[in-house]
Amino acid sequence: MIHIIQNDPEVPPGNIIDNLEQLEQPYFLHHPYLAETLPDLRDITALIVMGGAMGANDDTAHPFLTELKSLIRRIVEHGRPYLGICLGGQLLAAACGGTVVSNRWDELGTLGVDLTVAGKCDRLFAGLEESFTTFQWHHDSFDIPSGAVLLASSPACPHQAFRIGDCAWGTQFHPEVTEAIIRDWCAWDPATGTRVEELVTGWRGGEKKYRMVARRLLENFLKTAGLLKTAGVGTATAD
Repeated sequence: MIHIIQNDPEVPPGNIIDNLEQLEQPYFLHHPYLAETLPDLRDITALIVMGGAMGANDDTAHPFLTELKSLIRRIVEHGRPYLGICLGGQLLAAACGGTVVSNRWDELGTLGVDLTVAGKCDRLFAGLEESFTTFQWHHDSFDIPSGAVLLASSPACPHQAFRIGDCAWGTQFHPEVTEAIIRDWCAWDPATGTRVEELVTGWRGGEKKYRMVARRLLENFLKTAGLLKTAGVGTATAD
């Protein structure tokens, strides 16, 4: 069974749920911010951890993060497929000895990501072009843990994705957003509240190819877990 951790009530899995349902792939969604119990390692075939407004080291304010990072370490140690998105990627870095830094490489909006040489050969990015458009919303960013491999970069944030071990991935970018999610996030702050139509328009401009990239990433991830025999045909191209 694939398990999904939603860390924040306003940072849902978005199109991940839509795609899983289209693929008829069962999943279990956990809400630890509601004091729900985290899944048992023995029940996890693959784990996806979403983003959140908190930081990866905000354990005092959000105590469940301590247990979650412990689970992530065990997932990596046992070689279970893991995909961490934004905060989820930062939690993977922190759980494996990396550093998460605030207000260093901020990004906001629909922006490009470039695969590294290693990223072009990585299973998670199979079928994607060397450069593709995705959505960014972060103030924190991760350093790459010792022994991990940098897979993607951008001009403003050189650490966009990494892999540790054979099948644990962290991304800084958000492949899961929908227009509704972007509108909700814009309401968090007066500065972004005035930019909602700008940010939505930018996302709409690349929505079709953005969704293709999101679907391919998920299919590739499910394939590593043995939950999907064949990923989609063709290449998801950039804008």
